[in-house]
Amino acid sequence: MRRKVFIVIAMMLIAAFVLSACGAGGESTKTEKIDWTDITPAKEITFWHNHSGDREKVLNKIVDDFNKTNEYGITVNAEVAGRYSEIYTKMMTVLNTTDVPDIVVGYQNQIAMYQLADAIFDMNTIIDDPKFGLSKQDKGDYLEAFFAQDVYSLYDNQRLGIAPNRSMEVMYTNLEWLKEMGYEGAPKTPEQFKEMACKAVEQPFSKGTGDAESTGMAMRMDASNMASWVFAFGGDIYNTKANQFQFDSKEAIAAMTFLQSLAAEGCVRIVDGYNDQVQFGAGKSLFTVASSSGLGIYYPQAIEEGVGEMEWDVAPLPNTGKIKANIYGASVSIPKSTHERELAAWIFLKYYTSPDVQVYWAKETQYFPVRKSVADKMTDFFETYPQYKTAWELIQYGTFEPAVPGYDPIREEMNKAMATMIEDPTNDVTAVMTALNTTANGILNEQLEQLNIEE
Repeated sequence: MRRKVFIVIAMMLIAAFVLSACGAGGESTKTEKIDWTDITPAKEITFWHNHSGDREKVLNKIVDDFNKTNEYGITVNAEVAGRYSEIYTKMMTVLNTTDVPDIVVGYQNQIAMYQLADAIFDMNTIIDDPKFGLSKQDKGDYLEAFFAQDVYSLYDNQRLGIAPNRSMEVMYTNLEWLKEMGYEGAPKTPEQFKEMACKAVEQPFSKGTGDAESTGMAMRMDASNMASWVFAFGGDIYNTKANQFQFDSKEAIAAMTFLQSLAAEGCVRIVDGYNDQVQFGAGKSLFTVASSSGLGIYYPQAIEEGVGEMEWDVAPLPNTGKIKANIYGASVSIPKSTHERELAAWIFLKYYTSPDVQVYWAKETQYFPVRKSVADKMTDFFETYPQYKTAWELIQYGTFEPAVPGYDPIREEMNKAMATMIEDPTNDVTAVMTALNTTANGILNEQLEQLNIEE
């Protein structure tokens, strides 16, 4: 019922926005040729973002430096607009109106929802501009996989965003505990992983602290976690040619059957929130699978507060023959408004993703930068955080979750399906994954109908 209500409300809002777009300065740029040299950038623009705490301070410095140095006299006002879901809700009420922010952070599926209302500026209209665009050298400096992620095949290959950073799902590994059990390194195959995880239950870590029982893996019921395991088993959750989900594939079923077997044998423990970090830091969980964004701050802090110190690293998920690393992260997009506002926003985004700014942003936040050239400027950082370097070297194996409208409610369904299979290992994996596939494609198809796309 919640899913249907969500979709109905979203479609009602989008229908209203489409009808009002022409009168709100939201001109379509799909086929429009703009002479940007005739446009004067707006003097003041707004950036809605989600960063808080130390990351907000870092972003504010970037914004302040831009405001002081840009030759056009542009002032960017950076505002914390809430979490991703809160920003999404706010955006759905202001699309194609004069109240839209000039830059907004969002995941690809959220931007895809906005574009159902033709409400996002296509950066292809400016990216090759001789004055304001990106040079061939600059475009070649962006990591190809990151740069391509914001080009939407569903929307005639429009570029609806650009990545300022990325993260990756990695396997955190207690190397010291593995050595105590007689292993030399992280597991490379699912079979090795299962052997080590189950042995950890019987042979606790010597430094373990706290009342929790030892476990092979502290595991969250998380959609990106599910997708990462499907990737590791050689599959994908989405068929780009058919524009349909494929949770019922043999690889997806094999991946979930594997996780369910770990649960059935008592080798994993389900946790909520960030308790996977806590259990790992306390030496009570041999493995966790989580975002690389925790490498420089959150996991070291959990270890310091737990066992104090230990030898640890990250590694790709154990796989059935080929490494596939789940790379994700929000991008920054420009909502349609006026050409003056759009140009000012683009000028800032060029600055935000420039090499020197990327080095600073990556070092201070532990996100991955999006430029190739920054690696040479981060050798000292790699030495300080060798785990970060390990993860950085896995980028070449990157793959992505689908950037399709409706993926937010689909992710909720993935979380529930994962919990159904892992919390009760007697549930039939094939039946659960087949039902998930039907539900996911039902949500997706309701969205694609708005685009007049033939399923």
